[in-house]
Amino acid sequence: MELFFTYVLAGLAVAMPVGAITVEMSKQGLKNGFIHGWAVGLGGMTIDLMLIVALYLGLASILQIPFIQVHMWLVGAVFLFLIGYDSIKNADKDITLSGEKPNKSFITSYRNGFLVAISPGNIIFWLTVFGTVLTNSYDTSEPSMFLIIAAGVLTGILLHDLGLLTILAYTRKIMNRTMIKAFSIIAGLVLIGFAGYFVYEFIVGMKELI
Repeated sequence: MELFFTYVLAGLAVAMPVGAITVEMSKQGLKNGFIHGWAVGLGGMTIDLMLIVALYLGLASILQIPFIQVHMWLVGAVFLFLIGYDSIKNADKDITLSGEKPNKSFITSYRNGFLVAISPGNIIFWLTVFGTVLTNSYDTSEPSMFLIIAAGVLTGILLHDLGLLTILAYTRKIMNRTMIKAFSIIAGLVLIGFAGYFVYEFIVGMKELI
């Protein structure tokens, strides 16, 4: 159990830095409530789980090929730009105040979280920094140890998401439509900013490959 709780803390540390997935989750949590923010988080955790499975099966080496990594930056930039643009364009739409029933579907919020999580920043982190830890923890004689560590990490991310969305649920009660609209625009600009950074990394990566 000590190993599990150690990696729960590691999962919390993974989720703490403000990234694109946190921005999107916060935006949906404020615009449409806890459930929709939670859907974004689940979309992101789906990618995390897929990457853990890939590491477990030894498939991570494919995504570590420089040529593939470079183009992942461009794909991530496109996804983030489109979601950021949509956030600004529809800043005054799909806003439901506390007590109102949201019009947006759970699946749409989940899809946004899934797409945001397919970003080089998230994937490369898993394959390098944390992927190394998970891979080194794998013992062919004790495969259950790897699963305990992976479960701990996902639990830590889950606790972070629940904590953040609980705070947003209370914050949402004192916010009006204008304030939520402003937050949506700011979130969109931040996501586009991430997209610009990814384009920069793509250009740098291409120069190194040439």
